[in-house]
Amino acid sequence: MDIQPFATENFFARYEFTTPHLLCASDCETLTTGELLRLAGMDAAALLDQRLSYTDSQGDPALRAAIAALYDQVSADEVVVLGAPEEGIYLTMRTLLEPGDHVVVLTPAYDSLRNLAAHVSGNVTPWPIRAVPGGWALDPAELEQLLRPETRLVVVNFPHNPTGHLPTSAEFAALVDIVRARGAWLLCDEMYRGLETLPADRLPSAADLYERAIVLAGLSKTHGLPGLRAGWLLVRDPAVRAALINWKHYTTICPPAPTERLATAALLAHAPLVERSRAQIAANLGLAEAFFARHAARFDWRPPRAGSVALVGLDAPSATTYCHALARDAGVLLLPGPFLGADDHSVRFGFGRAGFGAALEQYEAYLVGGLAAQDDRRPLTADH
Repeated sequence: MDIQPFATENFFARYEFTTPHLLCASDCETLTTGELLRLAGMDAAALLDQRLSYTDSQGDPALRAAIAALYDQVSADEVVVLGAPEEGIYLTMRTLLEPGDHVVVLTPAYDSLRNLAAHVSGNVTPWPIRAVPGGWALDPAELEQLLRPETRLVVVNFPHNPTGHLPTSAEFAALVDIVRARGAWLLCDEMYRGLETLPADRLPSAADLYERAIVLAGLSKTHGLPGLRAGWLLVRDPAVRAALINWKHYTTICPPAPTERLATAALLAHAPLVERSRAQIAANLGLAEAFFARHAARFDWRPPRAGSVALVGLDAPSATTYCHALARDAGVLLLPGPFLGADDHSVRFGFGRAGFGAALEQYEAYLVGGLAAQDDRRPLTADH
């Protein structure tokens, strides 16, 4: 059975490492292994002495305990350490869904949250996030109307990729109550949790609110460590957890030993890593605000409330055509909104990298130089 092409990752595979100015990265500025170990107060010898053997399929018990300590209602036994965060989406869909099961997916969203549900169940209804003046909004009552007797799963991600939206605590509680009343499962992607503009706005984890919530989290975004490929699922139901681990035996079997050691170091340095990322985002958002004020006629800017990304309206005939031309002619990378399920007049910006300011300067020089007026209307060549 075919699955939809992975538009976002195919685009990054083509451009990310050959385009010098990235304006759409979703992760935060990373650091070296040595910097991480020093920040965690760990001796590098601990990593050099790590045996490269198989590990516990569910994850190292000490690492699971450190992860569980980040939550209020989760035990170490309810943590499943992954080979990579992406694996968690696949495992959840394969474990919970059968053909015909109904799934509601908050849209737009990362490709795999939408496409894997459609691939496994063949029965997906989008729950659209709505643009409102100055931001975005969700209506829990609309979710309630979308649910059916056969609804098995609701999929959300907060802070939201790509809009940067964050519901209020009351809205999130209402969402959970609606899913609970239907007896459905809730998959909540919390990869950007901790990057709230105002820390007081941070939502409780869905795993702390609902026993049938499965939470995806990891170190790629908030902690700026995507190269570790470190992630985890929180699965409180014992039978579902056992079934999910069985599926894991068909994917990665167990997490890599060096990744687990470095993930443990990252959790020792949890607070400074998160504050480091938040400071970088705050600085870049200041640059972005000024940029969008200067170019208000071309962009529809809705500041994010959380996370490291924002979905920005673009005055161009096709954002997809525009982004290919921008990479080719200016060496600047923006992500077309349609790849995430948004319309073709939107692009994703990312604010977590230290090179954001230089990339924005390059992009502004391209805009001011008048090249955009030519290139966003140029037909795509065959290799696009």
